Amino acid sequence: MTKPAATRTVALLLTPALVAAALPTGTTGHDGERPAPAAAPATATVPARAGSEGFTAGSAGIGDSYFPNAGNGGYDVAHYAIKLRYMPQGGRISGVTTITATATQNLARFNLDFAGNRVRSVKVNGAAASFTRQGQELTITPRDGIRKGARFTVDVAYAGSPRRNQAPGLGRTGWIPTGDGAATLSQPAGSATWFPLNDHPSDKATYAFTITVPRGLTVVANGEFQGSANLGATSTFTWRSTKPMAGYLALVAIGRFRTRDGRTPGGVRNYTAIDRANRSSTARFQDITAKVTDWGARLFGPFPFDSTGGVIDDVPVGYALETQNRPVYPGGATTTLIVHELAHQWFGDSVSISRWQDIWLNEGFATYAEWLWNEQHGGRKAEERFAEEYAHPRDFAGWKVPTGRPGRKNLFATFPVYVRGAMTLHMLRKTVGDDTFFRIVRAWTSDHAHGNATTADFRKLAERVSGRDLDRLFEQWLSTRGKPSLH
Repeated sequence: MTKPAATRTVALLLTPALVAAALPTGTTGHDGERPAPAAAPATATVPARAGSEGFTAGSAGIGDSYFPNAGNGGYDVAHYAIKLRYMPQGGRISGVTTITATATQNLARFNLDFAGNRVRSVKVNGAAASFTRQGQELTITPRDGIRKGARFTVDVAYAGSPRRNQAPGLGRTGWIPTGDGAATLSQPAGSATWFPLNDHPSDKATYAFTITVPRGLTVVANGEFQGSANLGATSTFTWRSTKPMAGYLALVAIGRFRTRDGRTPGGVRNYTAIDRANRSSTARFQDITAKVTDWGARLFGPFPFDSTGGVIDDVPVGYALETQNRPVYPGGATTTLIVHELAHQWFGDSVSISRWQDIWLNEGFATYAEWLWNEQHGGRKAEERFAEEYAHPRDFAGWKVPTGRPGRKNLFATFPVYVRGAMTLHMLRKTVGDDTFFRIVRAWTSDHAHGNATTADFRKLAERVSGRDLDRLFEQWLSTRGKPSLH
């Protein structure tokens, strides 16, 4: 979330797209370390009667204590092919999402996350399957069970007006109508409003988008533009993302855009789009995006995707989101905001969290990237910013929330997660020295590129690269309530 400048002390990433059905009630806790699901070898589906001995249902949640209903068990998705037709009248969509996945157990049935819309049909491996719906859970029972290790496909045909989710005090999430179309901003669980998926960042997949819109509108999505075709009164745009992506980062932006397609001085493809009604300079937006991308590549390691970019649109929300390849900025984008969102391409998009509790790994790094940019471009030193934040008194409320286990309600809290996360990284830098710190950062983005990782993984890597025992530092700054010691 990015709050308006008048009410923020740090450029924030995004707001939680808190799908009501995905949220637990009562108190929150924190779960144990959960590795990303391992990909099983692709094999042919072996017929077995659903419900026969040894075949069980995949779980309705993936096991994240902050969002117990998010994600699903029993399979690992490899690819989503999303075909949608957008109709401005009523903001309706219709389409088919084809999911390619591998069973991680003998499956009698399995769930997808999907809220709203009307499901017209479901097929598994081309054969009609039965299904039921309750809340965000779409439960699918194929004709035959799916054996562990088998690769299978699911086709879900649906239509409707995507449900508008509200995150209390923050605004709309998921599929969000704009003045001339729509845009998708979905952290952490809003993607289920517009396509069926395994909606948890621990199950990343590649994507293909084929979006048909009224002629005159343009579609921007993740990955690389494959081309467009006109047929009568409609135009169809095709995009493909060959790098794995967490579901909440999926982007479809529909509208009347001014677009630029070029390359950064460092050679990264750079595709930007600005709503035609917006007065932001296309040249300036393209140029800053290029400069920040190349700066990040020098500092954090090679840019992790085949293209960079961004979208400035009239999305009626108060936050920006680092949708993979090209973040979405509502209304406009400052240099600081662009730094924050593009830093997430390394920290959050390429190296993704395995559980929502570790969100500081996304937000702390992106916030510290702002501090580093300012330090290296004539602004305040990171040490000055650190000292300013550390000056908060011991009874300051922000010290009371542990950065490494903030609880669901504080998942996107400014000081505990964003600022104290950045302060943790600065303390690490001061402890191990600049050379070692940036070797740690580059090892992090390299060792876990296009995968998932946890706080424990980062701690182990930092100790391995530095050759030092860092337990006390991380315990004080990530796990302890109260103002940490500087010693």
